Parts: sequence; structure tokens; C-alpha cells
Amino acid sequence: MARLLHELILEQAERCPDATVIVHRQTFLDYAGLAHLTQTTAHGLLALGLNRAERVAVYLPKRLETVAALFGAALAGGVFVPVNPLLKPEQVAYILRDCNVRILITARDRAASLEPLLVDCPDLHSLVLVDEASLPTPHSHHLQTLGWPALLAADDGRSPAAIIDVDMAAILYTSGSTGKPKGVVLSHRNMLAGAHSVAKYLGNHADDRLLAVLPFSFDYGLSQLTTAFVAGARAVLMDYLLPRDVVNTVAREGITGLAAVPPMWVQLAQLEWPQAAVDSLRYITNSGGAMPHATLNALRRSLPKTAPFLMYGLTEAFRSTYLPPVEIDRRPDSMGKAIPNAEILVVREDGTPCAPEEPGELVHRGALVGLGYWNDPVKTAERYRPTPGQNPGLPIPELAVWSGDTVRMDEEGFLYFIGRKDDMIKTSGYRVSPTEVEEVIYGSNQAAEAAALGIPHPALGQAVVAVIKPLREDFNENELIAYCKQHLPNFMVPLQIIARSSDLPRNPNGKIDRKRLVEELSGLFES
Repeated sequence: MARLLHELILEQAERCPDATVIVHRQTFLDYAGLAHLTQTTAHGLLALGLNRAERVAVYLPKRLETVAALFGAALAGGVFVPVNPLLKPEQVAYILRDCNVRILITARDRAASLEPLLVDCPDLHSLVLVDEASLPTPHSHHLQTLGWPALLAADDGRSPAAIIDVDMAAILYTSGSTGKPKGVVLSHRNMLAGAHSVAKYLGNHADDRLLAVLPFSFDYGLSQLTTAFVAGARAVLMDYLLPRDVVNTVAREGITGLAAVPPMWVQLAQLEWPQAAVDSLRYITNSGGAMPHATLNALRRSLPKTAPFLMYGLTEAFRSTYLPPVEIDRRPDSMGKAIPNAEILVVREDGTPCAPEEPGELVHRGALVGLGYWNDPVKTAERYRPTPGQNPGLPIPELAVWSGDTVRMDEEGFLYFIGRKDDMIKTSGYRVSPTEVEEVIYGSNQAAEAAALGIPHPALGQAVVAVIKPLREDFNENELIAYCKQHLPNFMVPLQIIARSSDLPRNPNGKIDRKRLVEELSGLFES
């Protein structure tokens, strides 16, 4: 059984070498081919000087090279950092600097947009372009640059570093409620435990065909690869375009498993599904926020043969709970129970267990608990804390993830989401830092005060709304939104900006009273 993440591919290559594993557009790759591509990628990274635990960032849409780069980095003894392809250059450069990336794998046009910022990434020494051998000249950065074929041909005979299952495998960046994104460090053990757990309750098998439509920078999106590899199944790569494209791909490729976030499900539920899709789709999964009841009901009517799995997860612990499909009619508002090989606790502030139906903080313990936030001991200590109620005889405390989410547990052990303790905005399946949005607004020199808020929205879960006090009387909302679009990915751009002539309300600590503003605007998007 695989101990390291990349061994999932290598083991399936021995077991079923001719089985298709990746489909991308008109290209089909079997397990033997993916194993070879992963190995040659690893040799190329080693020839570039990659050392044990050094970071390899992959800033690409979903394609064969993306998969090979991620798992090739792991095979070489490095740590892969999947970068959301929707991020803007400034945000990508922040990630490159924050976790001291040594090798960046991307495409020519993306590298060109990053070029002015690469000079400020001193740890980065190599740039690999999957579609061109070099950047347009002249260029100002210090990097050696090579094309993908040259990487695959490189091999200096170095062997991969010896690593074990508790070593780092990946760093996934997720927004925090304050400041810049945080890098969640996951070990090989974390990711393998998560893959086996999810594949178990979904009943994945070798005949499954999973549509990978979510970004690999999401643990939820990356899971479509790892659960496929566990089962010897195939993953069909797709970058989300239009809802109709998803439905057509499900029908054309005979997709059996489809994972999406609530806003996408809202759109998909409005479409007519062809009979081929109705017949092939064995299950659907939802995470990244609660699926609206009307959406779930519409999907169940359109897909009567399909089992819906409603899930809750944390990047810090990969996946936490799921609701078995047989329970949906009985408790449609529930998050379900703990996934296999995890325990979910509901505790008071002092760590004592809550009584049934008593609200408390969700705490996740088990093999999926990550290694903390990269280079951030303060935030790590806030979120990764000793497991409540553990045996006092244990001299080394076990750490659990304290989620910051308030939930309740009923008499039968089923969990129900109540709310978040912090100011994180959850929109379209993304976690958005209010501070990051506010920094861009302040950078426009159009606002004296700004507060980015998550306001309930029927399709998005929460919509990003900014309340500001303008610096000048001729303030124009459209100009500020256009500025935000230049500096933020679309999912972080405020859906609406509300200008107020007076100071924004303050709480007793002198901080902007976000809770009061959210309460005032809670009905903004009600129909």
C-alpha cells in the first residue's frame, strides 16, 4: 500500500498499466504513461538542483503537465505548491516569496505577466515554461529558463531524496480573515489518509470517471485526482467555462462522479441534463458552503439515479464530515458526521464537550490534521491546538484543528452549521480575506475607510460587498470596481460598493463594527 502520495500512480501503473487515468481534451494518458511522465519530470527537477523539501510552484490551468509537475515534485522529494490560475501577478508573487519557491512551472503568457515581479523573488532560481523555451527578450529577472521538453530530457543521475510519510508533500494557500493568504502544509500521510477516506465513503472504483472541474489549488479540487488514483479510476480535466459545457462533458465522457461548489450547482440545476448524463452520473458532491434546498431538490429531480453527498471540509484538515445520501430527506440541513478515520468534536471555549444541541466550536482530530501554516507560528498556534479531553497521561499533546466554525450536534451525532467566529467571507466556494480586499480598495486612493463584508446571497452563499467612506465627493463606484478587477481575481471583486458620507461604525475596541454592518445589509440580496 502506498506510503507516499506519488506512489499511488506508480502502484496503479504496475496493477493496471493500460487503464486510462487522465483525459484532457483529445488526449488520453494511461497509468503507465503517467508514471513515466511523473518520473521524467522528477528527474528533470532534480537536474535543476531541487533539494529535499524545496518548493515547486505550479501556476497553470488543468493540463497533463500540471498533473505531472505536482506529483513529479513529490517524487523528487520536493513540495508542490499549486497556485490558483485565477490569481493576479501580485498575489502569485506573494506566494512565491512567502514559501521560498525554488522552481516555477507555468506558461509563457503567465510568465510574461509575472516578469516585473520575479526580480523580487530571490529564492526562485528556475522557470519552466510548458509551451515555450524562453521568455521574450530582453528580460530583467535572474532565472534560468527552459521549456518543458528540455526539463523532461534533463537527468543528471541524482536520486530522489529519501522521505517518509510525515514529510511535507504540498502547501495549499487559503485566505485568512486578516492579512495575506496562509500556506497550509500537508504531509504525504495527510493527503493519503484523505484520499482513502473520501474514496471509501464515495465507493470509488476502477470504472469511475471523475470530472476535475475545480482548481487544483483547492484541496477539494486536488481530491478529484487523488481519489481517482486510489481507485485506479480516470480523471477528466476541465477548466470551467459555462454550465452547459459541464453537462455536455458529463454526457460525452460518461462521468460517474462530479464535485462542485454551491454557485456552480445553482447554475447546473437550471439546465436540462441529457439522458446520457442521467444514466452515467453515479454521485455528485458539494462542499465550500451549503447547497440551497431548492438547488438540491432540482438536481435530484433531474438526476434521479444520482446519489448526492453533502460535505464540509477545512483546508487545514482536508475533509471533515459528509452526510450519507440516505439521510438527506430526514435531515437536509445537516453537515453529517465525521468522515472515516477522523473524529469531530463540538466544544465550549474551555474545551469541554457541548451537550446535544448546544452550539460550540467544531474541532477536527485525526490523521488528516495538517502540519500548520508555513512560516507562521502565531497563526498556527491559534488554529492547531491540543485536542480537548485527551488523556492527561500523554506527555506529548496531540494537536487538532480548531475550525473557528460554530456548529451543534444532535442526539444522534449529526452536525449542523451555525456560523463562523471570524470575519472570513465564503463566496463561490472560495474563502476570501476581507483585509486583502480592503488593501486593494485603499490602494486605489478612493477610500478613507473601507470594510469588506460577506453578505448572504442566494446563489453565491455570501457576496463580497464593500462599504466605504469616499475620499472625494465625485466618487464613482464603477471606477473603483474596475480598479479592483485589475488587482483581484474575479471571485474577490466586490459585487457592490456602498458609499457612506459618515464614518463607518466602530465597536468598543475602536475597530470597524463588521457585525453591525453585516446585520444592516443582511437583506440586500433578498428577492
